[in-house]
Order: sequence, then C-alpha cells, then structure tokens
Amino acid sequence: MTDSTPHSSETPASGPAVGQDEWVARHAERRLIRGGPLAPMEERLRAVPWWVWLTLFVGVMCLLPAVTASGYVRRVAFDTVLYMMLALGLNVVVGWGGLLDLGYVAFYGLGAYSYALLDSDQFHVHLPAYVAIPVVVVIGAIAGFLLGLPSRRLHGDYLAIVTLFFLQLFQTIATNGDSIFGHNVTGGAFGIFTVKPLHAFGHNLVVQHQGVFAVTYYFVALGFFALIYVALRFVNLSRTGRAWRSLREDPLAAEAMGMPVNALKLMSFAFGAAIAALTGTIFASLSASVLPLTFYFVLLITIYTMVILGGSGSMRGVVLGALVIGPLLELLRDPNKSRIIFYVALIGGLVFAFRRSRRLGIVVAATLAFGFVCHAIAGALHHSWIAGSADGGLQHVVSYWLIIPKHLAGWIPPVSYVGVICVALVLTLVHGRLRLVLLPPTLYLAAFVWDNVMLTQPDPARYIVLGLILIALMIIRPNGLLGERRVEIV
Repeated sequence: MTDSTPHSSETPASGPAVGQDEWVARHAERRLIRGGPLAPMEERLRAVPWWVWLTLFVGVMCLLPAVTASGYVRRVAFDTVLYMMLALGLNVVVGWGGLLDLGYVAFYGLGAYSYALLDSDQFHVHLPAYVAIPVVVVIGAIAGFLLGLPSRRLHGDYLAIVTLFFLQLFQTIATNGDSIFGHNVTGGAFGIFTVKPLHAFGHNLVVQHQGVFAVTYYFVALGFFALIYVALRFVNLSRTGRAWRSLREDPLAAEAMGMPVNALKLMSFAFGAAIAALTGTIFASLSASVLPLTFYFVLLITIYTMVILGGSGSMRGVVLGALVIGPLLELLRDPNKSRIIFYVALIGGLVFAFRRSRRLGIVVAATLAFGFVCHAIAGALHHSWIAGSADGGLQHVVSYWLIIPKHLAGWIPPVSYVGVICVALVLTLVHGRLRLVLLPPTLYLAAFVWDNVMLTQPDPARYIVLGLILIALMIIRPNGLLGERRVEIV
C-alpha cells in the first residue's frame, strides 16, 4: 500500500483518498468550486431534485411518438425502454449487491413464460393483467430467492458458475419442455404462439394500429419504468441500499459490522429477478409469442454492456447505457449507418488520442495518402480489385480511397482480420516515431476489414463494436460514464 501524496489547497483530490468512504468523497467533489462562466449554471443544475429530472426525462420520451410516425422507430424505442428496465434490475444484483449473476436473463425468460402460461391458449388460462402481472413478479422474486439459497455462501467466479448453470438449465427446460410428465408446457423449440396482450375489465391493450406498432405499449412500458426507478431510488437511499453497497465493497467487513450478509444477497437476487420477470411480462404480451432462443447468452452480454458502459451502481448510468446501446445495436444492422458510425468513431478516437497535437494532422494526412497509393496500385494491377459495388452515399466516396474488390477471395477475410489484430497489438508495444509510422497502415487495414469483411456479417460486427466501445471506455473511464467512485487502497 502506497502512501497518498498530499494535495495542495489549489489542487483538490480527484477521487476518494485512503480513509475516506464513498459518501465523503462524493460530498467533497460536490463542494469543489469550479471556475468559468458555466459555474453558476452547474450549481443550479446540481440543486434540481432527482424527481424533476425523472419527470423531464419521461416527458421527453413520451414526445417521441409525436416526432416520428415510423412504427420501426417506435418499436426500437419500446425495446430500449425494456433494456432500461432490465439494466435497472441487473444493477441491483451487480451494481449494488456486487454479485456476479450470469443467470439474470433466465428470470427475464421465466417472467415471459409465466405470463404466457397464465394468459394464453396453452392451458386455456386467461387471467387479467392486474392478476397476472403481480403473480409473475412474485414468481420471479421466489425464483431469485431460491437461486440465492445455494449461492449465498459463494462469491466471485464460483457464484458466476452457479448462476450460469441456472441459465443453461432454464434454456434446456424451455427448449425441451414440450414433454414434461406427458404435458406440453413450454412448447419446446417452437415456443408458445398464443400469448394474449395485456387486458383488464374486458379491454385489450392495442398491439398494432393499421399494421403499425401502437404506442400504447410504449407508454405502458414507460409507466412501469418510472415506477421501478422511483421504487429503486427509495430502496437505494434506505438502510437496505446502504447495506448492499457495504456488501459490494467488502463482504467480510460488512459481516464483521453485524450486517446479515446472506439475507442481503437473497434480497438482491429477489429484487433483480422480480424486475426481470416484470419486464418479461411486458415483452411476452406484446410479442404474442415466447421463444427459447430469445433468452440466450447474447442478451445477457448486451445487458451487462449497458450496465458497465453507463456505470455499475449508478441508476442514471445504467439507464444512459441502455439509451446508448439499444439504438446503437439497431443502427449497426444497416451497413450504411454502420459505415458512418465506424468512420466517426475512428476520427473521434484520433482526435481524442492526439487532441491539438501536430501529430494528428500528420497521421490523418499519412493515412489518406497511404490509402490513395494502395488504391492506385491495386487498380493498376487489376481493375476488379477496386470494382466493388458502391451503393451511393459514404461508400461511393470511400470507394475512391479504399480497396473494395469485386469478388473477395476466400483467404482474404481471415488473413486481413487476423492481420489487423496483430498489427494493433504491435502498436501497443512500440512507441514514438515507430508507432506513428505503423498507425496509418493499421487504420487503413482496419477500414478495409470493416468495409469488406465485417459489414457482410452485421450480427458479429455489432457485438465486436460493443467490445471495442467497452475496451476504450475502460481505458478512459474505468467506472463507466456515470459510475460511482469506489474506495480503493492502492
């Protein structure tokens, strides 16, 4: 443990020091006097109550249907709200409780299947929404509690293995549940296709209007999100919330202080599972079907990405992470939009890395020159090497600089993909002028791989982009965009 260097009165500490807890560090940060013309405005914004920001946020989200009539955009917004709810639930377990739960998506699927069994033609049970939803939430909480029972003495990798086994168990039962004691419970691999929309007092919630996604479900999802946010806000400020954070920081110290560590773990699992089950209810009632493929590991990685990106432990942070990742995943489905995102991120990364340095201009000019030279050489060797289709827009412009073959040989994608990874690793080992020399061809090779290899497989490309975003963020802001600062002894 190294001694902390004392700070002068003119240079305040940037984070928690040894002997300071989280609240003291954050309180000291708030007391910092910032100079400049924006200081009074910043102080006023900090004084605005949290419920005002929540009301403003929900109000802005409610205006989205008035801005666009696109059913696709509205459905993406609805899915983003579901992501926000799932991220809030996972934040209870991971961000507050400090428990590595890899079975979280199973509770989401459990809620969806439970609602499907309570309101579908599968067993001809049709409960109204005000009965089905509370029942599903209770089922999710009980399932989380039961998962926590054998896991309450585990932590770290051991807890992750047990929860991952629970996810695999749920997927196996959902996929093969068409013959459980001679009864078709889950519909097997084909799922359940007769799920009814939310209904109460003889009225069904409208799913579509003239073949377009109806905004009614969007407003209902926003309402549930607001209720969850408010409830978790009060829980976070309660003794239970403070105890969860103590458990997260140091379970042994929390137990030594007399806190019921095992009970806190069980409560964390139950709260997170209940929120996931509630979200699964809304999803199943809208989709009118439940399929086992929906609740696989990729969804878990996506939700974890939102929590890590926004900042584990911060409610505002995980909501922001969902707002970024949800629409971004949809934008990356379109090759043209993916191309724009790639080049914007590339330029933004260069600007951030070099800022106002003269090397930024050198690298940009060298990359452009290197590309034009490679394009000219490839065209001189054979015209088919630069005769790739250009569908207009940015690709048409890029085609004058980037090599886009008409027919991509089978060996080029793996070789170029492995090559750009190897060159990027080499860049981390060299410094000075040698790095500047290697950077332009590396950037050009990355652009070649993205345009010729990755865009032909949009699904893997989307998650590779998520991984790159997380890597860059962990270097710049290890706690996430709005993550809470932790007490660390270094």
